[in-house]
Amino acid sequence: MQSMNNEVDRYNLQPKKFIMWLFMISSIIFFAGLTSGFIVYSGDGAGKSLNVPLPKAFIYSTVIIIISSFTLHWSYLQTKRLKFEGQKLGLWITLVLGLVFIGMQIYGWAVWTDLGIFFINSNASISFVYVFTLTHILHIIAGLIIILTALASSYKKLPNVTNLFRMEIASIFWHFVDILWIYLYVFLLLSQ
Repeated sequence: MQSMNNEVDRYNLQPKKFIMWLFMISSIIFFAGLTSGFIVYSGDGAGKSLNVPLPKAFIYSTVIIIISSFTLHWSYLQTKRLKFEGQKLGLWITLVLGLVFIGMQIYGWAVWTDLGIFFINSNASISFVYVFTLTHILHIIAGLIIILTALASSYKKLPNVTNLFRMEIASIFWHFVDILWIYLYVFLLLSQ
């Protein structure tokens, strides 16, 4: 165990994990501010609430993001068992599911624009939904980049400590963006 701690210290990995946690905490604060702004605006009077149904694509993307959490966790377990082919497969599946999630979100926007529900309109509650989903997509893209670094580690055959660390970072962050989306989706459902 001591040699593993020395190995982790040698690669200076703990500060990187701390920075990721700080980013996640700042994201929580950011989304708390956005949802608070939404509550204040929509509670201010008639016609300011979210009076349109959410696109069905949002429920499908919710299912996709939950499945991707399981595939990434499976990949992490494969890494811990030194089964690197399983790690790669799980990462590739998670990567594809993340891209499908983004596609479903964009499709949801397209459905709304086809119905005449635009980002710029007289009801800022609708604009908030676009802002929520866009900023979440940016977090998903960050998660996909982290997953790509873990995937690169698996192909480069980096030391196990580095490979496992990148998988751990990818898992923590990906589960965070999954939980964040579930929070946003439930929040928006309850706001209708």
